Amino acid sequence: MSTTPTAVLELPFKAPYDWPRILRFFGGRATPGVEAVEDGVWRRAIGWNGDSGTLTVRKHPRRHCIVATLDGAVSRHADALAAPIARMFDLHADPRSIGAALAADPWLAPLVAAAPGLRVPGAWSGFELVVRAIVGQQVSVKAATTIIGRIVQRAGERIDGHPHESTAWRFPTPAALAAVDLAGIGMPGKRIQALQGFARAVADGEVPIDSVGSASFDLIQLRASLLALPGIGPWTVEYVAMRAWRDADAWPAWDLVLMQAIAARDPALVRPNQQRARTDAWRPWRAYAAMHLWNEIADRAGAARGG
Repeated sequence: MSTTPTAVLELPFKAPYDWPRILRFFGGRATPGVEAVEDGVWRRAIGWNGDSGTLTVRKHPRRHCIVATLDGAVSRHADALAAPIARMFDLHADPRSIGAALAADPWLAPLVAAAPGLRVPGAWSGFELVVRAIVGQQVSVKAATTIIGRIVQRAGERIDGHPHESTAWRFPTPAALAAVDLAGIGMPGKRIQALQGFARAVADGEVPIDSVGSASFDLIQLRASLLALPGIGPWTVEYVAMRAWRDADAWPAWDLVLMQAIAARDPALVRPNQQRARTDAWRPWRAYAAMHLWNEIADRAGAARGG
């Protein structure tokens, strides 16, 4: 009989909820060794206020809720963890209202009809998301995943006795990532400098990247602080705003897939400054418009392309 402490949360959402597509998104970008999508379940090892354990999330088979299971000492913080889990899985979205607004646009109407419960996938850690975004600059999703796995092996921490091999590593802390030797990791030198400069800024408290939900959370200031760092441009900032900071109107204008998707519909709109008037029509739900456009490409290609 297991003596591991466990807590179970049932967190409601407004239907419809496209669980297969959110798992496809997470699975295609899962950090090797840290998080995994297996058999309809998302899992990772987590820490909270000095306690550690495993978080497993699945969709309830009948009710409109997700089921989050916390195993280990971290289970004592179940009430506090409900909010970050809800943010990560975009449980507070009203898909009918968002879908109705976007479906007023003839470009987006068929996409909303094809995926009416599409969510904007969040992130367990804003720090991890920025690391991934920097690593992913000008490389494929698959290549970025490979490099992230190497970074975890080099600067992360192996969890002794962890029950799930696919999630048996802790992601590097900002201080550890700032200090580790990343030579030969598969990234250009300037990108390594940008990555470690960002990690150092977070470690020093200059960029409170994971302050969402706290009294000190200031989206405007966070955007400015992140954009001011060398090697971080508007795409990264908007991508992080979408996923980690839950800005429903964030728009990564320089995303190649989004630019191509718009230009394919109107060849006169090639660059972001030409596309702006068209994308402004999707306010205040541009993050969801981005997800629908990315999802269209992913559905067509059968791969995790976009985002």
